[in-house]
Amino acid sequence: MNEQNILDIRNLHVFIKDKPIIKGLNLSINKGEIHAIMGKNGSGKSTLAKVIAGHPNYNVNQGSIYFQQDNITNEEADIRSHKGIFLAFQYPIEIPGVSNSDFLRLAYNSKQKAYNKKELDPLSFFDLINKKIQDINIDPLFLDRNVNEGFSGGEKKKNEILQMSLLNSKLSILDEIDSGLDIDALKSIANNINLLSNKNNSILLITHYQRLLEYIKPNYVHIMDNGQIIYTGDKETAIKIEKYGYNYIK
Repeated sequence: MNEQNILDIRNLHVFIKDKPIIKGLNLSINKGEIHAIMGKNGSGKSTLAKVIAGHPNYNVNQGSIYFQQDNITNEEADIRSHKGIFLAFQYPIEIPGVSNSDFLRLAYNSKQKAYNKKELDPLSFFDLINKKIQDINIDPLFLDRNVNEGFSGGEKKKNEILQMSLLNSKLSILDEIDSGLDIDALKSIANNINLLSNKNNSILLITHYQRLLEYIKPNYVHIMDNGQIIYTGDKETAIKIEKYGYNYIK
């Protein structure tokens, strides 16, 4: 395993209750890479995202997950987050009564505490978050609203990207970040993701559609079917699937 490797999944088998979902999956992601996973509904894409992030409802009964050379197969979700894994949800939940600014500060300070670093008071955090929202072009009033409450689809996805920027994660898993977005919102989200991508982090995109990959150019496109990655290609793979369907790779 080389030092550039961020994620290494080996022969992963995952069950929910007694039903097998992931069936011997292998995946390796290095620093600076963008990977996309595509596949039909029910192929296991979102399950894979949740398993990497440590969702407790899924049971890994075989195989292993390494993150920056550490075996995290049995680590809790909060530990994985503190180590640098971020999951943007397909359907971000609303949290009534909790302002975005308070939520983001608590998330940031939780990670600071895990690394024995100084936690920020509200005023210091305000300076930090203001720079972040300027970088990704978000209205400052956004911070005073309750988390995702009454947000449009595009606003919810922007909020996920703001969290991704704030936490400065090493691996960001974006589960259908393009879902429900019009073309302008899609371009805005894609532009923000490109700005946050660098040589020291990695991004795993999970998507149904090629249109997202017109704006974010992946190094690799993986096709999932029945709980396995059955094909790996370059960005042209998504274009061919859009044109010919998934039968193209069989």
